[in-house]
Amino acid sequence: MTVSSYKKALKQIKDKPAKLQRYMRHNKPIDRVFGRSIKKCMRCGNVKGHISKYGIHLCRRCFREVATSIGWKKYS
Repeated sequence: MTVSSYKKALKQIKDKPAKLQRYMRHNKPIDRVFGRSIKKCMRCGNVKGHISKYGIHLCRRCFREVATSIGWKKYS
């Protein structure tokens, strides 16, 4: 279930507390503790190509844009 459909369903049952409670118990998105969806780029929110070494926490595209401003040099 996507986030958008999750929010649409909440709008429809917000006036019915019993149905809302049952819906939330069975259908709310899981709060993740580990895995790919936790490591996101700090600039754009992308989960692919994540660089977490040295506490950078950027995707590879954002890293290429800001690498010179944070002190990295390209040698090749």
